[in-house]
Amino acid sequence: MPYFICRLASEGGQSFSQSFLAPSAEDCRKHFESEGFCVLSVKKDWKRLTVPSFPFEKKIKDKDFIMFNQELAALLRAGYPILKSLEIITSRTKNIHLKELLLGVEGEIRSGKALSEAFSPHEKRFTKVYTASLLAGEQGGNLPATIGRYIDYAKVIAETKSRIRSALIYPTLLLTFSLILMGVLVNFILPQFARFYQDFQAQLPAVSRLLIGLATLLRKMTPFVILSGIAAVLAVSRLKKREKTRILLDKFKLRIPYARKLWSETGISLFSRTLGLLIEAGITLLVSLPIAIQAIPNKFLAQQTRHLPDDIRNGESLSDSLAKSGYFPMLAIDMIRIGETSANLHGLLKEVADVFDEKVRDRVNTFVSLIEPVIIIMMGMLVALMLLAVYLPIFNIIQVTR
Repeated sequence: MPYFICRLASEGGQSFSQSFLAPSAEDCRKHFESEGFCVLSVKKDWKRLTVPSFPFEKKIKDKDFIMFNQELAALLRAGYPILKSLEIITSRTKNIHLKELLLGVEGEIRSGKALSEAFSPHEKRFTKVYTASLLAGEQGGNLPATIGRYIDYAKVIAETKSRIRSALIYPTLLLTFSLILMGVLVNFILPQFARFYQDFQAQLPAVSRLLIGLATLLRKMTPFVILSGIAAVLAVSRLKKREKTRILLDKFKLRIPYARKLWSETGISLFSRTLGLLIEAGITLLVSLPIAIQAIPNKFLAQQTRHLPDDIRNGESLSDSLAKSGYFPMLAIDMIRIGETSANLHGLLKEVADVFDEKVRDRVNTFVSLIEPVIIIMMGMLVALMLLAVYLPIFNIIQVTR
């Protein structure tokens, strides 16, 4: 969506220019005319052309979308109409991608669509949970409260993702720096020793020869490794678009040690929290279940629960149907059964989500506490190997000169 430079004149006769983001020059003109300005000219602002984003770049951050919903809920509670609320928020939104989306939503609402319908084309960016929550709020006549519940849900999900990312930063940095250190020593320092040794007609120690041979082999294989890596990434990215391939990849992830429980507990937490949110918003269990199943990140585990809507239609309880999936533990099933019998299913689903969120948090912390010493030991061994490869030739040179 481009920016336009608009030459405007106010009622007092003053003229000025303003840059404005809009789908087209006509939309830009209509916007300023609705605000009482006389539009003298409209042309594209070539200085503010947006650079195309990388395919893997997340255009709209979770915190920006949460902030948008907080402002929207506050304005709706204050009595502002939906369209006016969107116009106010859009006018001061700094994230260009979110601003483009909100402008598109504004246009849909002006054409007569409801808020949930206007956001429906963007479900891949915000998940179907958001549009389902908006629909429930519109049907129940309490949209601000429904948006407030979604905000609480989104904050928990964003916090969990952020915690996992931050926990993995330190081990990743340690591993990266150790590999960089090894690359510098093997490719730049040891070859200097090799040439220096040739002048003395002496043979390098076995450790030094081993590392230099390894460095030579890696340099020869680098083009092949790079090309193979690019081909593998392209092949996996294309195959991941197929549902069957994604299911097989996610099934393989569950065979990785320590990962099975982490994936299953994360899936249980997201499924329970999403289902609880939708039921609390007034959406029926049958409608909520397919949306909650989509919230499970592991596609193989999600496939194991696709029988749930059919079981519910056939008269089974949710707890009995979940027991057949094979990966819901008895603790979660018993809590959900209590929620069904006490007519407080959404409350117990939230409790289940909190319990398994805590388990995921403890498991991630344990993993980080274990991986840090392992990486430090590996770095120590690499440094010791490098020191041996560097100092042994020096000691040998001293003996040769004597």
